[in-house]
Amino acid sequence: MKKTSAKLPFILMAAAILSSALVSCKGKSEKTAKEEETETIYAVNADIVQAGNLDDYLEFGGDVSSVSAVDVYPDAAGKISRIRVSVGDLVKKDQIIAYVDPSRPGMNYSENPVKAPISGRVTSFPPTIGTMVSQSYSIAKISDTDELQIKVNVAERFISRIRENQTAIVSFDAYPGVEFKARVFEVSPVLDTTSRTMLAKLKVEPADSRIKAGMYARVKLITDTIKGAVVIPNDAIVYRDGKPYVFTAKSESAESSVNMVSVKEGLSVDNKTEIQEGLKEGDVIIVKGQSLLSDGSKVKILSISGKAVESKTENKD
Repeated sequence: MKKTSAKLPFILMAAAILSSALVSCKGKSEKTAKEEETETIYAVNADIVQAGNLDDYLEFGGDVSSVSAVDVYPDAAGKISRIRVSVGDLVKKDQIIAYVDPSRPGMNYSENPVKAPISGRVTSFPPTIGTMVSQSYSIAKISDTDELQIKVNVAERFISRIRENQTAIVSFDAYPGVEFKARVFEVSPVLDTTSRTMLAKLKVEPADSRIKAGMYARVKLITDTIKGAVVIPNDAIVYRDGKPYVFTAKSESAESSVNMVSVKEGLSVDNKTEIQEGLKEGDVIIVKGQSLLSDGSKVKILSISGKAVESKTENKD
């Protein structure tokens, strides 16, 4: 009896420890089960798919010049003795713009006047006083600056995409943020064999007095327009196993779930992509925060097309 009594405290202690361990395991098991039941909700931004026009284009740099420009040649060889005009001056037909002295050592001649062949503006005058010129040397260029053109050189690999009457958007450093509309009115039928380029000429329409001969133009030439295209931001597209997908929200409410939709891509321009199959106008797509999503994921939409979305709990408050 004494031995049994001595062991009793140890038996009770062991039972207490076992009971505690069982309760602890049960608590952990219940906690794990609750964690498994809790789904991850991802915060995302969304956009609404819209249909519109998507322009494909080529970019060039070109110089503004006059459509009508005439080179001026002297009637006699000699040296420039006097210059009567400067670049930018407006001249009339037969106005004297310079004099050439045809004198030679031991032989003196009267100065020979050089006259403007047309009325216009002096856009070039390279020689200076004392420059030796000949009858085949163009000493100046006179242009009709009321009608200007932009000349661009098109690389051979792009010539199949260029044709007359195509439209373009033109910009100049002199007018930051200002865009001018232009049209292709002439395409050269031949290529320059040295540069392997083809000359194309554009006119700004309507004409604008702010544009001057000699200015440098940046030309965005529209080569193709897809009308009524379903267009989305490139960032909305995710690639899984090399294939493109877009996540669409099942509703426009703050709490929603998503579908992973396979799409067919078309033209991609300026971080926008045409979707030929898989989406339609009005679909709500995830544009930010979709990298960790999978089909059926729960999401909290923070904004749609830049506008904040209020959750149901926020509305109740």
